[in-house]
Amino acid sequence: MSEILAPAGSFDALVAAVRCSADAVYLGAENFNARGNARNFDRDSLKEAVKYCHERNVKVYLTLNTIISDREQKKAEELISYCGEIGIDAFIVQDLSLVEKIKKLAPACHLHASTQMSVQTAEGINFLQSLGFTRAVVPRELTREEIKYLSENTSIELEVFVHGALCMSVSGQCYMSAMLGSRSGNRGLCAQPCRLPFSSDGTGGCDLSLKDNSLVPYLKELDEMGIASFKIEGRMKRPEYVAAAVTSCRNALNDTEDEKIDKALKAVFSRSGFTDGYYTDRRGKDMFGTRNKDDVVAAKDVLGELARLYEKEKPRFRIDFDCKLRENEKISLSGKCEGIKVKILSDSVAEKAIKREITDEDIKEQLSKLGGTQFYAGEIRTDIQPGLSVPLSAINKLRREAAEKITQEILKRNTPSTDKKAEEIYSENLKEKSKTFEKNTYLIFSREEQIPEDLPKEFSLVLPLNISEKVFEKFMKEGRKVSAEMPRGIFGNHEKVERKAEKLFNMGVKRFFCPTIDGAVIAKKLGAEITASFGSNIFNSLSLDMWKKHFADEAIMSPEMTVSQINKIKGDIKTGVICYGKLPLMLTRNCPMVNSTSCDKCRRNGELTDRKGFAFSIDCSSGSSEVLNSVPLYMCDELHTFESADFFVLKFTKESEDECREIISKYLHKEKYEGKFTRGLYLRGVI
Repeated sequence: MSEILAPAGSFDALVAAVRCSADAVYLGAENFNARGNARNFDRDSLKEAVKYCHERNVKVYLTLNTIISDREQKKAEELISYCGEIGIDAFIVQDLSLVEKIKKLAPACHLHASTQMSVQTAEGINFLQSLGFTRAVVPRELTREEIKYLSENTSIELEVFVHGALCMSVSGQCYMSAMLGSRSGNRGLCAQPCRLPFSSDGTGGCDLSLKDNSLVPYLKELDEMGIASFKIEGRMKRPEYVAAAVTSCRNALNDTEDEKIDKALKAVFSRSGFTDGYYTDRRGKDMFGTRNKDDVVAAKDVLGELARLYEKEKPRFRIDFDCKLRENEKISLSGKCEGIKVKILSDSVAEKAIKREITDEDIKEQLSKLGGTQFYAGEIRTDIQPGLSVPLSAINKLRREAAEKITQEILKRNTPSTDKKAEEIYSENLKEKSKTFEKNTYLIFSREEQIPEDLPKEFSLVLPLNISEKVFEKFMKEGRKVSAEMPRGIFGNHEKVERKAEKLFNMGVKRFFCPTIDGAVIAKKLGAEITASFGSNIFNSLSLDMWKKHFADEAIMSPEMTVSQINKIKGDIKTGVICYGKLPLMLTRNCPMVNSTSCDKCRRNGELTDRKGFAFSIDCSSGSSEVLNSVPLYMCDELHTFESADFFVLKFTKESEDECREIISKYLHKEKYEGKFTRGLYLRGVI
């Protein structure tokens, strides 16, 4: 049966999860986890959490699912080593720079690919397996059929989010909190600006706020598909929520109906109810919702009831006992549990009874007293020589010692072996990048009609994969360098994307801009040259080196980096930066414009207005919806600050041909921008 994986943002939530029958918990340490605002666990409480869970047959996964900087690598290594020592079962990882570190510093621990990696295809998942991953957490945006396809075409474990909050953006592809307030979701400090008013019709609605996801009614179906783990979102939520969600999932898997628990789950936390819109492929207005006053009031009425679900230890393991009493011999007690056998001899000896001899019932009564532990008594056999007496306290002590010894053996069995010594961390051995003075230029366009006819020949054009082959052919005939950009959101369209990429490659398009591992795997299979592009979240030298080893000969650095960080990056690979563009703040599979209009009426001209009156355009040219920043990033007058960059990128989305021409001219002449713009995070950075 599939694993129920519960969130543990605090020790109380962890206890609630375990006592309500979770098979595994996931939690964060003080650094490098995607819920930096949760209470999380320091070193001591982390060790205690692992011990508590492993004594009860529950696995513990550590979320190491943020991108990290070069300066943070040493601190990450120390955390990984410590977690390897205390027996963490697996690390949930986003940043590729951590893969080799974990394999060498914590060799007994498993690697789980975070949904923050944005891997959506079977090919992408199979690549992760080749790196050593044993599990992949799939995106929340997948349909039933897409999940089934992944299960049938991959061989590592798959983990599916079955309950909890839905981000509007595909995980790992959201830059809204970072760009608007320097609190990066990719760094674990999302401020959730999407829950604020962003209106598609100017009425002040919350058109970036989705209801919470709930696939609890489909757990048996997912179990039959072979999904290994059912993940509950909620490390920021209280223990009562965890208790309700785990209990509801367990009931669904056991075919137990409990309407009271289901109602309590909705009451303890929801945003105008739940949605299954992605899974059932019914995207649209019904998926949107906000947390209102009624939702908050409903929670107060169920907290006490839900707290009772985990107020006491629930027995998990059966112990069978054999007790033997012989005159003038030490009392012998054997216990058998979960394949573990123990034998304890008492300090006391059995003596001839003076007043009352001990009975079989006396022994059984004392050995059955396992309340408050994770055990319950099974079969109790006695072999008592007649006419003997022993203190009942001696029997109780034997019972406690047997339970403790079995607990130790369960803990030992469930804690990943540390017999294999952690290998020395592999040296970075990466070259310092030298300053480059002749820098290439890439112009990324969303539509054919944007492209000016009088472009400098030395500029390379990058066109979306879904543009007509005739457009690619036209520019190649003019002698221009033309590359194709893979979509960030491939989802179930991998076959269509592969066919189009192969057709373009055979036409002569030799370079592909790949924002995710999914696109890179397709391009590599063709034998194409690869640029890791916007969305790849390359934030450090080792991650850059991983892309070089497996895919790319050049890469666009993360727009969440500062100029200083970019200039200090190491590695034998060309690096570039985006110096102009209304950067996509979100990639979403459910267009926010559905709240006020239809695609026919919108005609790809939609925009959202926030509470301050700023307008955020919606770009649907890639096949998914991208929410663009209200003002463009502009660094064309500060290009000299990027000392080690090998190329610059101008990214055009909604601009007209004339606007594109004007920006290109400013770029060529390094002119200042007239109008509102942002320097992005190049100067201020992210927390």
